[in-house]
Formats: sequence, C-alpha cells, structure tokens
Amino acid sequence: MNATETAVTSTEPQAGGVILHPARGKVIAITSGKGGVGKTFLSANLAAALTRRGLRVLVLDADLGLANLDVVLNLYPKLTLHDVFTGKCTLQEAIVAAPGGFSVLLAGSGMVEYSRLTPEVRDEFLRLMAEVVPRYDVVLLDTGAGISDVVLFALSLASEVLLVATPEPTSLTDAYATIKVLATQQQRDRIRLVVNQAARPGDGRVITQQLQTVLNRFVSPGQGAGVRLLHMGDIPVDPAVKEAVMRRQLLLVHTPGCPAALAVGQIAGRLVDTVLRAHTQA
Repeated sequence: MNATETAVTSTEPQAGGVILHPARGKVIAITSGKGGVGKTFLSANLAAALTRRGLRVLVLDADLGLANLDVVLNLYPKLTLHDVFTGKCTLQEAIVAAPGGFSVLLAGSGMVEYSRLTPEVRDEFLRLMAEVVPRYDVVLLDTGAGISDVVLFALSLASEVLLVATPEPTSLTDAYATIKVLATQQQRDRIRLVVNQAARPGDGRVITQQLQTVLNRFVSPGQGAGVRLLHMGDIPVDPAVKEAVMRRQLLLVHTPGCPAALAVGQIAGRLVDTVLRAHTQA
C-alpha cells in the first residue's frame, strides 16, 4: 500500500448490486509523455464516471504552474493550491465542487515558482497529500506532461499510473520515454495505458503490444522483471469531444451516450474492477 493511503472498508451497496471496498484514498496519477493528448479531459470525465459508481472522488490539479483543469470544467476559482501552500486559506476552503459531483483542488496558472521541485514545494505537497488523501475513496492526480522533476515527484505519490497516449508517433515516442523513466527511476513494474483518439477498434491493443515488445527488449525496472503495460481501453475519435471541450463541459454531461463517453465509462469500470477492487454481491 502506498504511504499516502489509509485503508478503510465500505459496506454501502452501490448501483447494480456492487459493493465497493476500496482503500480510502487510492491515488491514481493520470499523465502523458506529450502534451495535448487529452490527459486533463480524461481526468475530469473519469472522475465523473467514478462518482456515478458511488465513489467519493477528488481531482487534484498537479500540473503546477500550467494548470488548465479549471478551463475544462468551466470553473473560476477564487482560491487555489497556491493559496493553500502560502497559508492564505485552508485546504477545505480551496476544495470546490465540480460539475459531475466530484471535488477538485485547482492549481494556479503561470506560477513560475512551481516550474521546478524546490524543497518547499515538495514539503507543502507532501503535507497536502497526507491531509487530503484519507478523505476520499480515490484521488486522481492530473499531472503535467513529460518527465520534469515536478511531474515525476507527483507520479511518485501515486499507487497507480494511468498513461494517456494517442496513435501519433510523437506521442508514442514520448510515452515510451516516460515509461522508461518510471521503470528505471521509480521501479514501476506496471503502467496502465489509455489510447485516446483511436481511429479503429483494437488500435489500443496493437499499440500496447508494440510498446510492450520494445520495453521487453530495452527496459527493466531495477533488477526485476520487465515493466508490464496494462491496456485499460481506447477512446475513439469522436466529434462530441471537441464540442464538449469548446463548450467547457464534461463530455459525460454534454453527450453522455456518445462513443467517447461510453468508452470513458468502460475505463472507469475497469479501474473499479482492477484497482479499486470492487466486489459483487448476489
């Protein structure tokens, strides 16, 4: 169990006869090797899909300095993570309700002081996580893209990493680089992969197999076995996504029955089954 997690048992039945017994505060980082692949879009809509399954969800904008979760959710926060770090407000005052029923802790944008991992930023973030994680069933960290020290530190706080990539060669090259760093520096032996903007059914599985082949040949975390990629699903190319983003609305609210929204719901279901350890009751 990750150091930031606190175990708890939930016995409240959820829709469909499912009873969830997650570790309180399971931390899942959503990241990407390359920007512009839909990472924040997935973070927000995945939070909405998990909330619909009866989980208490917090999305923490860990893209310090270049935050845009507020734009995706059409929120205009008066208080941000920066205000918490500087003591201008309490953590509870900075957490706000988002469309979709989940909670968010937004970061400020254009904050140069968060462009690198200083001891002060590290300590404040650790204090924040220790306080916020026990309050939720799942905490989604919407990290920045790439392998900067700030991004890698945020990823180190998560028990699971969900990597978002598109079929474009540049995205896949950067995804490989990210996986390699996580395997060698953090000794990650598994990474969960979502392929966004998939043109055809099955694209994601093919891409996962191709990346796995390269990883098997060149990357090994520490002295253990090779890192394993787990394909969590594809999000198809869907014009409803662009329309929802332009309207600054959640896709699951704007067009809940479109192919991309249904795909996000399926990914949420797989996370519940494989990470949050859902159990069914006859």
